Amino acid sequence: MRGRPSLTSTTGPADGMSVIRRVIPYFWPKDDRAVRVRVVIALTLLAVAKMITAVTPLIYGWTVDKLAGEGDSAAWYMALGAIGLTVGYGGARITSNGFQQLRNVVFAPVSNAALRALALETFNHIHALSMRYHITRKTGGLSRIMERGVKGVAFLLQFLVFSIGPLVLELVMVLIIVGAQLGWPYMIILLFTFVGYIVFTLKVTEWRVKIRKEMNDLDTDANQKAIDSLLNFETVKYFVAESREAARYDVAMAGYEKASIKTENSLAFLNFGQSFIITCGLIGSMVLAAFGVQNGTITVGDFVMVNAFVIQITMPLNFLGSMYRNIRQALVDMEEMFTLLHQPAEIKDKDGAKPLDVGGGAVQLDAVTFGYDPAREILHGVSIDVPAGKTLAIVGPSGSGKSTIGRLLFRFYDVTGGALKIDGQDVRDVTQESLHRAIGVVPQDTVLFNDTIRYNIAYGRGDATFDDVVSAAKKARIHEFVSSLPEGYETQVGERGLKLSGGEKQRVGIARTLLKNPPVLLLDEATSALDTQTERDILDALKEAGKGRTVITIAHRLSTVADADEILVLEAGNVVERGTHEDLLSRHGKYSAMWAAQAEDRDQVA
Repeated sequence: MRGRPSLTSTTGPADGMSVIRRVIPYFWPKDDRAVRVRVVIALTLLAVAKMITAVTPLIYGWTVDKLAGEGDSAAWYMALGAIGLTVGYGGARITSNGFQQLRNVVFAPVSNAALRALALETFNHIHALSMRYHITRKTGGLSRIMERGVKGVAFLLQFLVFSIGPLVLELVMVLIIVGAQLGWPYMIILLFTFVGYIVFTLKVTEWRVKIRKEMNDLDTDANQKAIDSLLNFETVKYFVAESREAARYDVAMAGYEKASIKTENSLAFLNFGQSFIITCGLIGSMVLAAFGVQNGTITVGDFVMVNAFVIQITMPLNFLGSMYRNIRQALVDMEEMFTLLHQPAEIKDKDGAKPLDVGGGAVQLDAVTFGYDPAREILHGVSIDVPAGKTLAIVGPSGSGKSTIGRLLFRFYDVTGGALKIDGQDVRDVTQESLHRAIGVVPQDTVLFNDTIRYNIAYGRGDATFDDVVSAAKKARIHEFVSSLPEGYETQVGERGLKLSGGEKQRVGIARTLLKNPPVLLLDEATSALDTQTERDILDALKEAGKGRTVITIAHRLSTVADADEILVLEAGNVVERGTHEDLLSRHGKYSAMWAAQAEDRDQVA
């Protein structure tokens, strides 16, 4: 959005005032005059409302004096004055409330636009973080941090600007009015009451924040366990682990329960202390006022006015306790969100990176080395050359580094040595967006969105029409199946596509990739989890998908790659053999042994 800064540019951990400073530019953007005008209008309305609120007890006191017959005026005049003051008192309250509501109307577009910008920036940044980061974090925890952080910003804005600030203004005005109207002793009593209340609240709240943070962590842990269990619903059923999952979740909730009780007890202590301080201040001012009425130094209206001032200020002061607690909690939540925003993206575009200029889609690995952990290298100087429009199959035992090559090609990670190129361009020198557009991936287990079949296929290209979706489905050999469903392409696939079989999901995934129409196609064990007949159907669809493209197939079943232009055998991160299917069989080496072993397995199954 115009005029709104990037929070990710700020360095260092977020806490206290630094968090507030990060948020302010979102509500006071330098380049958006309309937003700043709205803020000024809202704050002006707020100030006027608080000024009117501050003087209403004064009008109330004058009204009581008129009704009590204070002064030398005639009875009819006093009655008329009392009625007028009563109407004025009511008008002041209505006007004050009206200004506050108008303030909300004026400021609502500002606050909602700012919160939207914050949420979007956090969402985009999470997507920009590397694969390495995501595999070490739980999705439930990330979504919880983002949700609480944005809510924390909303709370901070609402109460810091429209509650704390106005309360301070009202307190100052009340002290000035009471001091001018009744004298400094009354002002001193109220001042000590307010200061004592605020100091007590801040001290106790600091203690409570530590308890709340512990509860927060336990809440996140319990939420992660629940989401993890529900996402693995089938696995839980397979191993009859419902009771184990319930016990695991209950342990997490027991910790949260204990922390929650501790939080509630600390809240009770805070509320009692606040009430005690306010009551002491009220009693002190009332006793002093009672002596003043008896001595004739103040009127009955003044007595009522003091009472009204204390009661009027008590309401926002009581609210101050919960406000400050929640503001501190909001700062904790925001700190987590800003820490997430500060998390650096491991894979970044170089300054001045240009879009990938795709020709035929030739892929080259030049002495590539890589390890997920610096102490453990996975690939050792691997060199591969895949001409444009050709098919390369990479086979080998588990852990040999096959899938790692696919992740490096898509640049989920950067190589630690050597270079990986497409059409002669190092993938580190081009923009990630253009690289990702050039590569289509069909993984071993296609994950679908909890939406319709049409939506999941159309996801391959943002501007795809329904005809495009149907065309891709036909090429992926799934159109007939979809058409046979009662709701056709509008059929809901369920969360992660669980309503579809493995083969059906794979064909939806292939259709989605065909719709993307990438020049380079990566098949990462796309049929390894399927039965033989389904595998044959999928292979036919994959052959259709590979026409006119550079295809890299990572496979465990050798029968699925026998037609490849070249087969590369990978073992322990090294290329041990390469050639066509016939060449490799004739050498009686590693590939030949693997083929014989799998052929024997097929014969035994048959």
